[in-house]
Amino acid sequence: MNLPKELKYSEEHEWVKEEDGKVRIGITDFAQSELGDIVFVELPEEGDEVEADEPFGSVESVKTVSELYAPVSGKVVEVNEDLDDSPEFVNDSPYEKAWMIVVEPSDKSELDQLMSAEEYEEMVSED
Repeated sequence: MNLPKELKYSEEHEWVKEEDGKVRIGITDFAQSELGDIVFVELPEEGDEVEADEPFGSVESVKTVSELYAPVSGKVVEVNEDLDDSPEFVNDSPYEKAWMIVVEPSDKSELDQLMSAEEYEEMVSED
């Protein structure tokens, strides 16, 4: 399982990368491997507001549809349009090509609630 140490992780299997006061969000390698082949990704629009622990979109695999939960609250400032045409990026490159949205957080303290790579690894190994 690939878990970059510089990222933070949510209990709902999203990763968060802090960059210049914004956060880039995607789903973890563990999550994509559990879901199987991703065939469709539904994401919010730029300008939409997302709320921590609330759904902001979904990924559809050959097995199931799974909600995506926002790890932080804020305004969506960028959306990965490449996933419209290439949802398989989620399986092939969950941390590079398959980032989903960039959010301008409204409450940076929410980032403190997220897990380190070690804590996330411990959580998924207990399942």
